[in-house]
Amino acid sequence: MSENETPPTDSERRIQRDLFGRRMDEVQPRWERRKAKIRAEIERNRRGEYTVPTWVLVALLVAIVVGFTLFVILA
Repeated sequence: MSENETPPTDSERRIQRDLFGRRMDEVQPRWERRKAKIRAEIERNRRGEYTVPTWVLVALLVAIVVGFTLFVILA
């Protein structure tokens, strides 16, 4: 770069991203991301924001429908 050239501004620089769309300057090792994710989930659960997984709700619905169907057929 010569003396007369100005350095590029932030908007002129292209932000490099990895394959998953994360900024390269913010990339953390996988274990740190996982640790932060687990820590955030524990904090949510302690605040009472726990939600039942979808597969549990589906299994419960299937059990109720099968039970009702067997009750009607075998009654």
